[in-house]
Amino acid sequence: MEFNKKLQELRKQKGITQEELAEVLFVSRTAISKWESGRGYPNIESLKAIAKYFSVTIDELLSTDEAIQLAEADGENKKKSFRDLIFGLLDISAIMLIFLPLFAQRGEAVVHSVSLLELTGVESYLAVMFYTFCIVLSILGVVTLVLQNCQAAVWTKIKTVVSLALGIALVLLFTLSLQPYPACLAFVLLVIKAITVIKR
Repeated sequence: MEFNKKLQELRKQKGITQEELAEVLFVSRTAISKWESGRGYPNIESLKAIAKYFSVTIDELLSTDEAIQLAEADGENKKKSFRDLIFGLLDISAIMLIFLPLFAQRGEAVVHSVSLLELTGVESYLAVMFYTFCIVLSILGVVTLVLQNCQAAVWTKIKTVVSLALGIALVLLFTLSLQPYPACLAFVLLVIKAITVIKR
């Protein structure tokens, strides 16, 4: 018997509604409805809670094919969460570019290393762009971490692309404005993100 039928049967044997089961499992009634109609499976934690509530084993709930499918989906979700964590932390670390003494401050005879906060002698539009890209990338990192479990199709499609695009733009901005050290740091962060995407 398939999982959806087993879940319906166990729920009816217990004499509870979908709403009541949803409250016990701390999920929405829509999730229970989706599971019972065969349009999806619970995650591992919800599956353990279902097994415990109905006093059955997970093996009794799932067929072999369903168990394999669920394990694959869980593995994919863990990879996605790990990638989001890496991207979020790397994007947040772009804020370091504002405070670390990486920028070249050209004096009369020497070049000093200063933070972006202390940088003078550059065009104001460049300084604004430096700040804007660093802050926007950091905000994206925070949002990525906060929305790590968000399944909205638009968000899952664009977050990686936007992060990579902003990273590339930051490297180009620093390179074209002859700021080699911030460009190198931004490039290293970009390479780590690229490796994370390729390895998935």
